[in-house]
Amino acid sequence: MKRVALRLGLYVLLILFALYYLMPLFVMVVTSLKSLDEIRTGSLLSLPREIDFSSWGKAWSSACTGIQCEGLRPYFWNSVMLSIPAVAISTLLGAINGYVLAQWRFKGSNILFALMLFGCFIPFQVVLLPMAITLGALKIAGTIPGLMLVHIVYGIGFTTLFFRNFYVTIPVELVKAAKVDGAGFFRIFFSIFLPVSPPIIVVTVIWQFTQIWNDFLFGVSFSQAGTQPITVALNNIVNATTGVKEYNVDMAAAIIAALPTLLVYVVAGKYFIRGLTAGSVKG
Repeated sequence: MKRVALRLGLYVLLILFALYYLMPLFVMVVTSLKSLDEIRTGSLLSLPREIDFSSWGKAWSSACTGIQCEGLRPYFWNSVMLSIPAVAISTLLGAINGYVLAQWRFKGSNILFALMLFGCFIPFQVVLLPMAITLGALKIAGTIPGLMLVHIVYGIGFTTLFFRNFYVTIPVELVKAAKVDGAGFFRIFFSIFLPVSPPIIVVTVIWQFTQIWNDFLFGVSFSQAGTQPITVALNNIVNATTGVKEYNVDMAAAIIAALPTLLVYVVAGKYFIRGLTAGSVKG
């Protein structure tokens, strides 16, 4: 009886998941493949009578994001140039911080970790003004490196938390033995800790990439024309329409903007769950 109830509950969850996530995705894909005339006359959930990819081409290369009609292409590459270095740097800094806080403890290290953990819960809006002042002082306001710095600084708290909680599960005796053999700080890190880190690296990369790629507030606050990320361009395409509202172009643009994060989860989703549970049990 319990198995039947469990299966029934699982089926209900699957149905709810399909309705909540897959149905909107289905509507977006179907709408993007229809012509405007068919959207006006057909049902929202009906399949396209004739598949039309012209909206995808327009969303990518010629949709208007205001006074410029370049599509998502330049902003897509802006997000690529922003996300990859920011993810790599914040992951590396988080790994070193977590390594220090877990295995090279010093007086006040727990307080420092608590402060970094507190930084994870500071709302985006609180740091806008200090970040704007800092970027202006560094002469990188409105640039991709400036926006990259914002994401690195804001993400260090999360990456440090992930790596610290993973590295505390590694026996301290390994570090002591390496010290006896004459290994230094970085030798221990690269020879002992980094080789066992792929699970938590995958978690951190997925987390950071998703946060940076999908960010809108920092992108719209600390960028300007020519350096805006794809989320800002998507908002401009949807809200800066003149004349006829092209729902098929809007849906195609939204899917294009979401494809990289969707691809990351599809390719590395199982490693994400494995990495989250890898450091949950000590010993």
